Amino acid sequence: MSAYIQQVEALATNTLGQPVSIGSLRVALLPSPRLNVGDVVVGKHRELTIAHISVVPALTSLLSETKVISSLRVIKPMSTKDALNILAGLATEAEGKPSNNAVNVRQIIIKDAKLDWPGMRLLEMNADISLSAESKPEAAKIESVDGQLKFNFIPQSSRQLITLTAKEWILPMGAPLLINQLQMNMVLTESKLEVSKIDGTFYGGKLSGVANLTWGKSYKINGKIKLDNLALHEPATLLTKSTSVSGQLFSSGQYTATAKEPAQLADNLHANFKFNVKDGVLYGFDLAKAPLMLLGQGKGGETKFDEFTGLLGISGKTYQLRNLQISSGLMLTYGAVKINPNKSLNGEVKVEVKNSMKIAAIPLQVSGTLDNPTVFPTKAAIAGAVAGTALLGPVGTGVGIKAGEAIGDLKGLFIGDEK
Repeated sequence: MSAYIQQVEALATNTLGQPVSIGSLRVALLPSPRLNVGDVVVGKHRELTIAHISVVPALTSLLSETKVISSLRVIKPMSTKDALNILAGLATEAEGKPSNNAVNVRQIIIKDAKLDWPGMRLLEMNADISLSAESKPEAAKIESVDGQLKFNFIPQSSRQLITLTAKEWILPMGAPLLINQLQMNMVLTESKLEVSKIDGTFYGGKLSGVANLTWGKSYKINGKIKLDNLALHEPATLLTKSTSVSGQLFSSGQYTATAKEPAQLADNLHANFKFNVKDGVLYGFDLAKAPLMLLGQGKGGETKFDEFTGLLGISGKTYQLRNLQISSGLMLTYGAVKINPNKSLNGEVKVEVKNSMKIAAIPLQVSGTLDNPTVFPTKAAIAGAVAGTALLGPVGTGVGIKAGEAIGDLKGLFIGDEK
């Protein structure tokens, strides 16, 4: 059949509007009569390559007006994002044109498909698609080669009902977080994916929520999410080089994002979440030693807490932790911290430690980076504490701290806050 290759390439190029090359073309009689096509390349920049295609006709239809292909097997297709744009263009051109019913395909089987999408970690997939006598999808099953991810499609008029199930699946973008179990119920229309149910387990916690994704000139996503009893230690290590916090997380909130590409959605996220971490540890510093920090001591260590609450605001790669409150026994901490895009920290918290000697809340400057945070008393607090203690003894420490803060605040009104 090699003599027909150039003719087939020309027909395919004319239909797709993209250059098509074919490496081999053969007819086989076993295990059943079929046409085998090898080494197919589509596009000027190899946007789509296919190792092998088998076209298996229904022999009884060869003499009829409408030819029936009982199965079309596509082996090892490798596609770039631009190949999807080619297919989308074909679909747009086909709108409103009369359908050609000269050939009817009943089943499409795809094996070991790869999609190369920048910024995303995508699994190799298999697909089994059943079509009607009008070559319209009746049902489809798509799953990853390793079985971690499965989709079931049921067409319904102008929409498709989709069920996604996942097991031990790593998120395809952002931090490589592991989803232990997941089920999502979705409805797909022409330019919208509505997720009516998200139900899963995630590092020992329960994950639930809803979402909506639309696309056109840009991709837009919004939704609500809730986490219950999630163990923070392991996912925290994926976000920073050193473990910064552990405990059981309870959180809920809303999010939205808009981007030109799906992989950019995480970098354009805007969200607000309430959170509550119970029975945990902050690593790298011991807030209960705040009084010792005034004397240049008490560095390092860790802070064990009963409860850590606050609000998390996300704006792109910037994170704002507001209304923070950490309570543990005789210690109470409150304040706010900002995490900048370069992972540097900037904020202030105040620590109250209840003991035999009443001391005012000690203001601490939070700086350093997410991987290596540092916490020290503000310069104004240190100066005030030293002056107050020198003048009035231990009783004057708290007075001096308050005076130092007041002076620092007044100074900031005139020449900028230098704390």
